[in-house]
Amino acid sequence: MKKQWWHDKAAYQIYPKSFFDTNGDGIGDLKGITAKFDYLKALGIDIIWISPVYQSPFVDQGYDISDYYAIDPRFGTMEDFEELIREAKKRNLHILMDLVLNHCSDQHEWFKKALADPDGPYSKYFYFEKGKNGQPPCNWRSYFGGSVWEPVPGTDKYYLHLFAKEQPDLNWTNPELRQQLYNMINWWAQKGVDGFRIDAIINIKKDTSWQNFEPDGPDGLSSIHKMLDYVQGVGEYLEDLKEHTFALHDSFTVGEVFNAKPDELEEFIGDNGHFSTMFDFSTHCIGFGKHGWYDAPPFSFAAWRDVVHKSQLRCLHTGFLANIIENHDEPRGVSAYLPPHAQTEAGAKMLAACSLLLRGLPFLYQGQEIGMKNHRRTSIEYYDDISTKDQYAAALAAGLSPEAALDCCARFSRDNARTPVQWSAAPNAGFTTGTPWQPVNSDYQERNVDTQLRDADSVWNFYRQLLALRKNPAWKDTFVYGGYIPAFTQIEDIFAFYRTPPAISAGSDTPASDADIPCTGTILTAANFGTRSTELMLPAEPASLLLTNMKDTPYPVQGTKLHLNPAQVVVLVF
Repeated sequence: MKKQWWHDKAAYQIYPKSFFDTNGDGIGDLKGITAKFDYLKALGIDIIWISPVYQSPFVDQGYDISDYYAIDPRFGTMEDFEELIREAKKRNLHILMDLVLNHCSDQHEWFKKALADPDGPYSKYFYFEKGKNGQPPCNWRSYFGGSVWEPVPGTDKYYLHLFAKEQPDLNWTNPELRQQLYNMINWWAQKGVDGFRIDAIINIKKDTSWQNFEPDGPDGLSSIHKMLDYVQGVGEYLEDLKEHTFALHDSFTVGEVFNAKPDELEEFIGDNGHFSTMFDFSTHCIGFGKHGWYDAPPFSFAAWRDVVHKSQLRCLHTGFLANIIENHDEPRGVSAYLPPHAQTEAGAKMLAACSLLLRGLPFLYQGQEIGMKNHRRTSIEYYDDISTKDQYAAALAAGLSPEAALDCCARFSRDNARTPVQWSAAPNAGFTTGTPWQPVNSDYQERNVDTQLRDADSVWNFYRQLLALRKNPAWKDTFVYGGYIPAFTQIEDIFAFYRTPPAISAGSDTPASDADIPCTGTILTAANFGTRSTELMLPAEPASLLLTNMKDTPYPVQGTKLHLNPAQVVVLVF
């Protein structure tokens, strides 16, 4: 692989509305982000992805953009954004904007003009299609439930929306529309933005024959995923996008890609790929239900472990994935991936090591560094997220009781990750002096940044140590460019992997046995997710212990024996 400036960096996602409020209106703002730059720098962060701050009606929390060139007043002004960029550059922090290119808001000027003249030029910016036999053009179901088609008032046409009806899809077959988007991206890059996270980008390619697929629910509709699995050729659009925007500025790009086909990895993130990297959603995807949250399988440690190993090996000689535990669309990792006995400070540290030391670019989400957890609500009325409300209704329609449907929301709701960051034990967790737009998690007095900064053994400090270890000149090449080999895969409740030095990594990815692994500089990360202590036989005696989350327990290694307590993780070098 060609070495890139971002390969050894660590990234952090900010969901502005819930990050830090400086004016007391209960909503986080741009000045709040700038105010916390030194905090993020101290943690070890290099790249900051900021979720949408564009002007928006906020039907889908800013992912419905009404003006791509304006800052929404909820977050501040363009002058605040320009100040943010200047302060970031002073600290050598790289700012990523969120790009929403599949759809816009129905309040965008383009869509208003399209509705005013359904046969005019702006209607070609969207998908305005005639129905069939008095019905919508096809039977696809939107991500948020219901048909993807909405009638165009006063006509026999419908417009397409893969998400909410207030988010009409943009027509990428129209070169004029594409050029408008490219102009906008270049404008932000020229303002000093270092890169972009590209939202829902796989959705830009549609099957415009508008064929029906086999219904998969009582509503007679078919999941939109079936169309996306069927349609071909999205890479042509992505290359055109890259050529006319990202490549002009050496922009770092990370794609939100759920539906890439198995043979497309090189095309997406190879040396000349569409993007610098893309998020690894493999662990998230194994939790999907066939019809929704209500029939999602229970969490399986074995399935989680296997899919992480598979994903790491899949990209080993192709490119870098962006590794995540959580983001604004997913529940908190501590609540989602740890068994009940390990949902502790030690467990949060263990999960951190199992993510940050993988091969690829670590992406943290705000609050993850202090082990923030899901926030259960007592009624659907207390949820704000449009997707959660749809999933709750789907669960009720499937016959679940209100209590059981609410349990599904408590497990999966996107609002779990959108509660305000817990900065201190002060009222509203120090997030705002006003009334927060989302309720603060009830554990904020015990779990907050202020408390953890003062505790050398806190989750926050463990994250800082992990990021420092990853950048340590003695081990950086191994963590960044080294190989990845699963370890102890036959032992129940153990997640472990070797990171081999780059010179060794050109060999086989799957040696005959663990006994073949150690060589000078090989690093083992081993974690015990089980309820019982476990003893592992190492292939050689380690040279040293680089890190553990249980400093007060006996030294875990005796010769070639490694003793792991429940929820313990160790990092050893041979």
